[in-house]
Amino acid sequence: MTFDPARYQNPSTIQRVIHTARTVAVVGLSKNELRASYFVGFYLRRHGYRVIPVNPRETEILGEPSFKSLRDVPVPIDIVDVFRAPEALPGIAEEAVAVGAKNLWCQFTVINEEGGRIAEAGGLSVVMVHQSRARAVHRPDALARLQHAAHHFGAWRSSVAPEGALAPTA
Repeated sequence: MTFDPARYQNPSTIQRVIHTARTVAVVGLSKNELRASYFVGFYLRRHGYRVIPVNPRETEILGEPSFKSLRDVPVPIDIVDVFRAPEALPGIAEEAVAVGAKNLWCQFTVINEEGGRIAEAGGLSVVMVHQSRARAVHRPDALARLQHAAHHFGAWRSSVAPEGALAPTA
């Protein structure tokens, strides 16, 4: 039986995760402005989220200290947003469970069945953005505005939030 990531693309789960989160730890956040992870981190900050870089090769990204691992992050994490190879996901999922994160958001192509199961078993909600589903949920204006981040957290956020309601409320 082949793995079907559709179980991790429930629109209600996606909306709940997006609208209740305030703090996002971005695993694999790059300081390279041309990388999708940088764009998504920048986008999230611009729309009111606290973005915590998790990249052992950097000391600071987007003006925030970068942590070597999720275990080093000193605050509660609402979303662990993953920009790493699919093979790294099981270990990241284990760390996300260990630190008490609430959600695991796997970016486009970061599809790993074992990682999803580990996170689910640990009580996390899991979202895996997959090409077959991602194109169907984007609004045309969101695609035009966020072409560089298509299929990433920012594009999903725009696809489910009404215009003018992008920043989380206190």
